[in-house]
Amino acid sequence: MGTNAEMKKMVFIQTNDETVFVQSIMEHQDTLFSIAYSYLRNRHDALEAIQEMTCRAWIKRSSLKNDKAFKSWIIRILIYICIDEQRRRKRTTVIPNEELDDAFNGATVDGIQADQLAIRTVLESIKPKYRHVLLLKYYNDMTLIEIAAILGKPEGTIKTWQHKGLEQLRKLMKNRGDWHEY
Repeated sequence: MGTNAEMKKMVFIQTNDETVFVQSIMEHQDTLFSIAYSYLRNRHDALEAIQEMTCRAWIKRSSLKNDKAFKSWIIRILIYICIDEQRRRKRTTVIPNEELDDAFNGATVDGIQADQLAIRTVLESIKPKYRHVLLLKYYNDMTLIEIAAILGKPEGTIKTWQHKGLEQLRKLMKNRGDWHEY
């Protein structure tokens, strides 16, 4: 027999009580914010993405058949929203290479070291499936098992994607010429 909190979680999917549903999402607010921020790198956009995810999850709540998969399900919805926002940004924002090069001259940008900024920029060039694994693993401290559940893939596939993503990241960073291996 589960705890009272677990029992409450099992009935929220079928509920029409929006407050109970939102409370279930808010139990994961730190994780959700961390993931959204790692994709969007902007507090306002991350919060907006979480709000959009909450709306979409509420509308599609009947499609979730396994209550135990709730956390993975809302994270997956959030990732799709973040990807959509990244695509929208690519269509509307172009940063000249000179500006990027200036940002990497050893200075900090909004408290982020230039090398960290360089890695984040290069991450945008990595295949999306590899990028998702690297973001969830290294920016959100998720285990490979958790990532496999979120992305709906076997753990072995996630390990392979992690390896290939790190390989691509190393190659791209080495090609930058100003990257120093530590």
